[in-house]
Amino acid sequence: MIEVTNLVKHYGDKKAVNDISFFIDEGEVVGFLGPNGAGKSTTMNIVTGYLSATSGSVKVAGIDILEDPIPAKKRLGYLPENPPLYFDMTVKEYLNFIYELKGCRGTAKEREKHIGNICEIVGIDNVFGRMTRNLSKGYKQRVGLAQALVGDPDVLILDEPTVGLDPIQIIEIRNVIKDLGKKRTVILSSHILSEIQQICGRVLVINKGRLIADDTPENLARTVESERRYNLRVTGNPEMIVSVLKNIDGMKSVTPQGSKEFGSTDYLIVSRENEDVRQKIFLSLEKANLPVLQLTPVGATLEDIFIKLTGQRVTEDEGRAGRVRRSRKKEAAGDVNSSLNLSDEAKSADKKAKRGNKG
Repeated sequence: MIEVTNLVKHYGDKKAVNDISFFIDEGEVVGFLGPNGAGKSTTMNIVTGYLSATSGSVKVAGIDILEDPIPAKKRLGYLPENPPLYFDMTVKEYLNFIYELKGCRGTAKEREKHIGNICEIVGIDNVFGRMTRNLSKGYKQRVGLAQALVGDPDVLILDEPTVGLDPIQIIEIRNVIKDLGKKRTVILSSHILSEIQQICGRVLVINKGRLIADDTPENLARTVESERRYNLRVTGNPEMIVSVLKNIDGMKSVTPQGSKEFGSTDYLIVSRENEDVRQKIFLSLEKANLPVLQLTPVGATLEDIFIKLTGQRVTEDEGRAGRVRRSRKKEAAGDVNSSLNLSDEAKSADKKAKRGNKG
């Protein structure tokens, strides 16, 4: 469905995207992950046809988006980080405007039914007649998602779709995206690592303009895991439990996690590289008359994978906070144009490139 081949993008002397290639099949839900400045938004803007590439190609359903943009773009729906809303329009006026802008064809009844179905999918029926400027951040995001769905595109590209939303709104938008992914190809860019882990069956990791990983979250976890970790719940004297566990051959560390069930204590167990200590744990604790209530493996999280691959720690709060501040600034200024398709990073770099060319 989407084929990116040897993609390169220069902004002056800076190489924002450095020879990236990947293929996304029909019906896949793919997470696009990377630190700030990694080249994610630039890549997404090239895939949507908003930016041109320095070299390389992007094909959507076999159509080159740079050579034949109109039919290629008809297959795409795009939600940029800041939804491209017109604040002097009602939701109804805005979605009808987008319908015409995208060149959708149909009778008045067909248009009404199409837009009505989209509103029902994203949950904005109850604000259909309201001005977009008066909507909450969550509803603005939903309206932005609705415009991406106008024309019933085969591919959805979503850039930070839950940025700035409260926890309830995040869950609601996440559920909408999950449902949309059942019938469409979805590319989702996000700093919220748990979001990508819950929604996406495949993850592309980009760092410093290069694609450094492409696999399922489970396979990526296996590639970065060398030691084995377990959650252990045991009944008995905590000092005796720790003493027994630390004497087990192959044990790397034992970390108490407090009591989560009356009369027992939880521990995070880490074995040495490639050591399976589960049988030894059961036998040693049984011998000491310390009943094991629970022993479960702990896999590497997407954050662990991200840190291992990029060497950077990006927490959910850190990733969200900077973008929320930028988003709120733009809303306060009423800067609708800056919300369309081009990221702050790309606009700034384009300006530098133009200045360099004039020189």
